[in-house]
Parts: sequence; structure tokens; C-alpha cells
Amino acid sequence: MNSNYLDLLAQKYDSEEKVVTEIINLKAILNLPKGTEHFVSDLHGEYQAFQHVLRNGSGNVKVKIKDLFKDELSEKELNEFATLVYYPEEKIQLIKNNFGNKKELNQWYTDIIERMMKLVSYASSKYTRSKLRKALPKQFVFIIEELLYKTDQFTNKKDYYTKIVQQIISLCQADKLIIGLAYTTQRLVVDHLHVVGDIYDRGPDPDKIMETLVNYHSVDIQWGNHDVLWIGAFAGSKVCLANIIRICARYNNLDIIEDAYGINLRPLLNLAEKYYDDNPAFRPKRHSDEKQSDHEHLQITKIHQAISMIQFKLESPIIKRRPCFDMSERLLLEKIDYDKNEITVYGKKYPLENTCFTTINPEHPNQLLEEEEQVIQRLLFSFQHSEKLARHMNFLMKKGSLYLKYNGNLLIHGCIPLDEKGNMEKMVIENKTYAGNDLLDIFEHYLRYAFAHPEETDDLATDMTWYLWTGEYSSLFGKREMTTFERYFIKDKETHRERKNPYYYLRENEDICRKILTEFDLSPDHGHIINGHTPVKEINGENPIKANGKMIVIDGGFSKAYQSTTGIAGYTLLDNSFGMQLIAHKHFNSKYDVLCNGMDVLSVKRLVDKELERKTVRETNVGEELLKEIHILNSLREYRYMKGHQKFPLN
Repeated sequence: MNSNYLDLLAQKYDSEEKVVTEIINLKAILNLPKGTEHFVSDLHGEYQAFQHVLRNGSGNVKVKIKDLFKDELSEKELNEFATLVYYPEEKIQLIKNNFGNKKELNQWYTDIIERMMKLVSYASSKYTRSKLRKALPKQFVFIIEELLYKTDQFTNKKDYYTKIVQQIISLCQADKLIIGLAYTTQRLVVDHLHVVGDIYDRGPDPDKIMETLVNYHSVDIQWGNHDVLWIGAFAGSKVCLANIIRICARYNNLDIIEDAYGINLRPLLNLAEKYYDDNPAFRPKRHSDEKQSDHEHLQITKIHQAISMIQFKLESPIIKRRPCFDMSERLLLEKIDYDKNEITVYGKKYPLENTCFTTINPEHPNQLLEEEEQVIQRLLFSFQHSEKLARHMNFLMKKGSLYLKYNGNLLIHGCIPLDEKGNMEKMVIENKTYAGNDLLDIFEHYLRYAFAHPEETDDLATDMTWYLWTGEYSSLFGKREMTTFERYFIKDKETHRERKNPYYYLRENEDICRKILTEFDLSPDHGHIINGHTPVKEINGENPIKANGKMIVIDGGFSKAYQSTTGIAGYTLLDNSFGMQLIAHKHFNSKYDVLCNGMDVLSVKRLVDKELERKTVRETNVGEELLKEIHILNSLREYRYMKGHQKFPLN
């Protein structure tokens, strides 16, 4: 080991006692039960539903409460207390309004503080005191620790503990303490959060989800295809940006761009007003609670058409300069007979409807008007100079990856591209062939390069970010083609069909899943593939647990756009020291239903895998890092002894 590094480390551990103490601490931690991992996927901007699942730990909070208080509280009281832990600020206010006098309220405070202390103690029972201290509200650390660790075997401190609680109440600090303890409980029941892709698009509040994740205590993200679209746009891809605006217009979520991220769409609206009119194929999806006027809907319809035509034009030069993408069949603007208003797709002619080709020159159909070029350049500049968006995209890059190997499992949003026989699909990029793990690694390499060099807008790395959104061998897209154009302009629904990669039916096969785990150097006997991206149609009897438990698909429809076809409102997964549980969620109506009616959204829990022996920290990724630290500290002890033949410190 490098002697300079060891000399530097010795400045921190400048006595043998400090080194030995740290080794003892780390070795002891290795034997604690592993923390609870919480997996969510395909959030698609549904902030309220995500917040509820996060606050209740997919039912983990309720389980702890029932374990502790099932013999002393009624079902209604258990639900009331659980709601207090989920939404402490709002619930406290509702409860306080129901008390007629101060004495009753003070007794409630006393009871709840004691109950909260028991819950925090129980939820923290597998953590060190140091870790618990970091989770406590800073202003109350001393007080909480006194109450948590109280010992009064000889009744010497009874009045002391009673006085602490009385003073908290009399000094009007009870609300703050209860709120702090509630959030501490939420933090303790979930040690680590995995977001398996697609934070963005469709739903109204992806920015609020990102703010929550930025401030979350421990999280990683596996990028989804929609997330990469936003990363690509921030990295300088104009075609990715056009896709984002088109999707926001389609789902009537342009507020995300204008209000949440402060990007001015007026230049695009001016262009749209000049060239486009009403068009049924481009009318935005209406929300049940929206208050927009018909005029506003017409404006969005025009914007939708304008940005779609810019998108189709921007795709063509990429396809032409990147033959390795093998997408020449998608040069659709060149396949149109503008006189006959028909198109030839894959050798077959189709009539076109709802067309909006007013900005197209049939002689040069892929050429942007000067006005279109100016608009997309201004939008890109605004996108890349949004402070809030920059913060969110940097966080996505810091915490994100295309896939993750964590505690023996493979986490991936989309797919591992396979051929019909289950072999890893191959893609040639710059005269080199990639497949499987190597293909995903090279995709991530290009994405990170594009993000680090936003000034290079026509390079292979930037083009590759768009390929990840729409390419045949993209691990995020997982289909042969994206038929956006056909859905707008061709009536025949056969042309709308997007052929999925064989992965999506082969993943039902245990041998295929074991092969994939082996490809990523994971144990096929003990590992699982945890997957998002494709909504599980539970309403039709589809099982999210596949391949004898080797494959777990957790996209069950957080997005409201999917819930009519899935029949549920999303899956989440919990993995603790005892094993894995999959939770199916009912539709989340509102926070009000939870606060006033005790309506939780949990549904069926399914056991995925049960550990024969309780899993410890030693068997996790964290354990691997602790073992490395222990090795380094032992090397430091040996190095300093060999160097000076004496104990610390060396003078």
C-alpha cells in the first residue's frame, strides 16, 4: 500500500488507541442486521403518490407500529398514530383543533412523546448509536438521547425525566419534537432508497420528486429512458429537448418547463401561432382537475405540432451521420409523397391524416426553417442555463447509472438487449463490437462524456444520448422502433405497434435470468434482477415475480396514464435482513384521505425470497467497503510499527 497515503492517514489516526477503536467499531458493525432497502420505479412526476410511499416506507412504518402497540391500541388508534408519523405537521394541527382544554392537550402530548420514543427506539434497534444520532433532529439530540436511553432502576431520575417532558410542553416545543421524531422514524425504517428509473415525464411534478431525492439521506438512481432524455437535452442534444417539450405538450404538462424550471416558451408559441391551427391528433390530454380554457388548449395544440415537426427534422441528420444506429427506415419525412399525401413505411404505402407539414419543403423535407432553428437554439440556451435544472441534472449524474450491482442484485430500468435465442445482442460502435455488460458500459461512457462536454452538440456522444431514447439496441428503449410519427399521422394501428426486444418474454425464463446475472458477475443462485420500464398488467393476471423469483418487475403504474391498464398504482419492493417483499399499491387519492379518513394505499404483500439466515451488514456492499477500511487500518498499524518499531505516535 502506498506509504504516502498511509502517512496521510496516520495524521487522522495519530495514536494506536484511535486505530484500534475504529477497527473494533467497524468489525462490530459488520455483524449488525443489514438495513432495509426500498425500491421504487417509474414515478413519472407523480409526486404526491411517491411522497406517501416514501413516508410510510411501503408499509414498513405501519408494521413497526403494529408490532409495538397492537395490544394497547385499537385499529383506529393505530391508524391515527401511523398518520401522525406520515404527515406530522398537518395531523398535529387537526388533532389540536379537537381538544377543548389545555390540560387534555398536554396529556396527549405526554402520551404521544412517550409513544414516539418507543417507536424510534424500536426502529433504530439494529443501528449504532452514532447512526441514530445523525438521524435525530439536531436541536433535540441531547433531550431525545436522555429519554431514549433512560435507566431508572433505583428511581433516582424519575422526576428528572418527567420534568424534561413537562418543559418541552410548557416551552411550546412539543410540536417540533413530535415532528422531528416522526421524520426520524421515516428515515430509520428505510436505510437506503433505490429509484429504478423514470422520474420524469407524464406526471406534473418531477421537479418536486427531484428536490425530495436531493435531500434524501441515502439514495441511488438507475436512469430510465425519460431521465436520459432530460440529461441528453441538458448535455446539448436539441432532438432530446424537442422530445421533452413534445411529451410535456402531449400530457398537458408544459408548466414543468415554464414554471418549475423557468424556461420561456413564448418564442415557440409565436412560431406555432404563425404556422399551425387546431389538429385533433395533437390536442393535449385533459386532466380531470384542470381549469384551462379552450383558447389555452388550442395554444398547446399548436405548440405540440410545432415542436413535433422540429423533432422529426432534427432526427434525420443524426440517422444519416450514424450508420451504426441502423435507423435509415426512420427517415420518414423523406418517404412521404407530398402530392398524394401518403407515405411508404417498410415497403407499404399508407394514406396520411391530420398532417401539419406547413413548414416542410418537399425538396428538402429535413431542413429547418430559419425561425425553427432560432427557436430551438434559444430553448436549448434557456434549458442549459436554468439553475434549478442544472442542480437536478448534476444530481442525476452524481447518483445515477445505467445499471447497478447492489447487494448481489442487478438493478436496471429497461432491458439487457437479447436476440431470439437469448444471446446478448451485439452493436458495432466505431469498429468495435459490444454486447451485454460491455454495451451498457459504453453507453454510459458516452452519456457521461456528453454531459461533461455540453459545447459539443453534434458529436457521437451527444447523438448516443438520443439513441438511448429510441435505438433498437438501447438498454433503455428495448424496442425495434419508436412509432411516434405513425401514431400521429397514420390511421392503421398496425403501424403503431412497437416490437419489443426478446428480453421481455425471455425474462420469464429462469435460465435466461441466471445467464444475465452471470454476465454481470453476480451469483445466479442468490441474485435477482430488479426491473422497471414496462407496466405489469396485474388486471390481466400478469405476475410481477418471474423466472422463479429471479426477475422482479416493479413498474405497476405510478403514472396515472397507465393505471387503467395495470389495475393498480405501482409496485414497490422491500429487502431487509429477513428477505424480500413486493408490495402492490392501490390508487392514491389525496393526502386529505389519509389525514382525515386514515385511508392508506397499501394492497397485497408478496414474499419474494426469504433468507434462511438473517443477512448481516458483512454480506452487503456496505460490508465490502467496511472490510476494505479494516484492511487499510490494519495495514496502517503494521506500517507504522515496521517503520519505527514502536507504538503510535512516531516522533
